Amino acid sequence: MRVTIDGKLRYSWAVSTGRAPFKTPVGTFRPFRLEKVHYSREWDNAPMPYSIFFTAAGHAIHASNATRQLGRPASHGCIRLAPSNAAALFMLVRAEGPGTTKVTITNGVLVGRTARSHTAEARARGRAHHARRVASDTW
Repeated sequence: MRVTIDGKLRYSWAVSTGRAPFKTPVGTFRPFRLEKVHYSREWDNAPMPYSIFFTAAGHAIHASNATRQLGRPASHGCIRLAPSNAAALFMLVRAEGPGTTKVTITNGVLVGRTARSHTAEARARGRAHHARRVASDTW
């Protein structure tokens, strides 16, 4: 995940995305709901702290204690971050406003995650800026 503000890189973090057969949706989204404390009703009340929901189907960027899985597909479609990174992103999105934040997820071998303010120029390029969807690729 690459987080930029006003075109300047603020953070670069490893994430986990959807594992087979679960997929993380692709496209450009605006967060519409933030929940500091959330439990998934769909997945056995799994904790999803610092949730930033970006699809009506329930996909979110959120914290996970499964930090050893970061950098490879491991979720049911959400984007997982280390707890401290999820907290930082949550506070940033809350401060900037969900309406001025954009989440861009691309398809293909490279899957980029970008959350940014509306004035930022974000371009996900190269290995340092992407989460790999291929299970054999780790970083």
